[in-house]
Amino acid sequence: MIKLRHQQPTVWESLFAEEVAELWEPWMRVVDDLLEDEALVDAVYEAQGKRHPQSRLRGRQPTPAEVALRMLILKHVRNWSYETLEREVGANVVYRSFCRIGREKVPDAKTLVRLGQAIGPETVRELHDRIVALAQERRVIQGRKMRVDTRVVESNIHYPTDSGLLNDGARVLTRIMKKMEQKVGGLKRKLRHKGTEGELKRPREYGQQLRLTRQILNDSRRVLQEVETLPAPRRRGVRGLGEQLETVADQVRRVVRQTKARVFAGLTQFPDKLVSLFEPHTEIIRKGKSGKPNEFGKLVELQEAENQIIPHYEGYEERPSDQHLLLPAVEAHRRKLGRVPRWAAADAGFYSRANEEGAPALGVRYVSIPNRNTRSEERRRREKQRWFKKGQKWRTGCEGRISVIKRRHGLARCRYHGLHGMRRWVGLGVIADNLINLGRYLAPQLA
Repeated sequence: MIKLRHQQPTVWESLFAEEVAELWEPWMRVVDDLLEDEALVDAVYEAQGKRHPQSRLRGRQPTPAEVALRMLILKHVRNWSYETLEREVGANVVYRSFCRIGREKVPDAKTLVRLGQAIGPETVRELHDRIVALAQERRVIQGRKMRVDTRVVESNIHYPTDSGLLNDGARVLTRIMKKMEQKVGGLKRKLRHKGTEGELKRPREYGQQLRLTRQILNDSRRVLQEVETLPAPRRRGVRGLGEQLETVADQVRRVVRQTKARVFAGLTQFPDKLVSLFEPHTEIIRKGKSGKPNEFGKLVELQEAENQIIPHYEGYEERPSDQHLLLPAVEAHRRKLGRVPRWAAADAGFYSRANEEGAPALGVRYVSIPNRNTRSEERRRREKQRWFKKGQKWRTGCEGRISVIKRRHGLARCRYHGLHGMRRWVGLGVIADNLINLGRYLAPQLA
């Protein structure tokens, strides 16, 4: 049975909370006031109620929505793990007071993980939109300026090589088959590659490695065939493992095909190349960086308005060209803030003639996007004008904003699974950054 808040504090607890509040950091006072908004708490409450059909009526009382919201935000503000969050909140009266826990028990790390999973990307988007609306109500942003940039949020994978993927496939397939054999009480068909020797074998030649992988794939097919002949009760007990084994086997077959194409046919541009068995959604993204020519993850777009507030973010399932993102960004800015930006600034990757003609048609007065490939003197004179340079000078701050979100609010150590998880992680990091900047801007007004 879910609930919004802990019970009403006693008089003594209220007096103690007033004493503790004097120790709060300035941003915490502002954020505490913002998180009093009923729409924010209600969004988390609704998300918790969707975990199970009877969550609102049955079961033990979980962490209240207000506490869950504040603890998740504190986690991303501090860039803590769930274990660190549990320890720090439990040992610090300031954090207890900020998270509205008081003398109640602090949720453990596993509970916090489940709470974070319950608050999906749709709820995070709803929370973000409401915080942007609160920033607009307090006149922190007016929507007169917009700068936009893209960045790769990297998956939690090792550097993908053909040999590494084949080793991963052999190891995972063998592990799943051993679990199935133990769960059903033994299988008639024994595995060819058992024990540490088979798992640690690393053939030097790709031919030997491919041959070993094919043998393990054949073993997996025979295991699945034998499981199908088992009695129904025993078969139901390993249904999940069987589906997992079949999925991984299909992925390993893809790795075998792309390895053969590259090693024996010299085909390096293999379509739909798989770079990780554990994060199969991962893309290879090249953004022209000399220090990191290849990045592995998903592309994220961030838009920024005045006072370093991010009114819109987007994570893409397949990487689009930056040239195709400017006009949709202007539309998203108008939709979120109710007006078209007067200034729009971006880097050279966003340049196209369609953008320079389309943005003014939407109402943008100044479009500051450099064209690195032009030889036109008229174009060069345009880029030397004062307003253009001013726009580019302001645009460079977007690089710092993205860097802060990645390194201070959880994205550099992002541990997500799939596009769904990536959007949730990015949204929570953006919310944390917006709240910190709102705190810095509004704290002097409360002093």
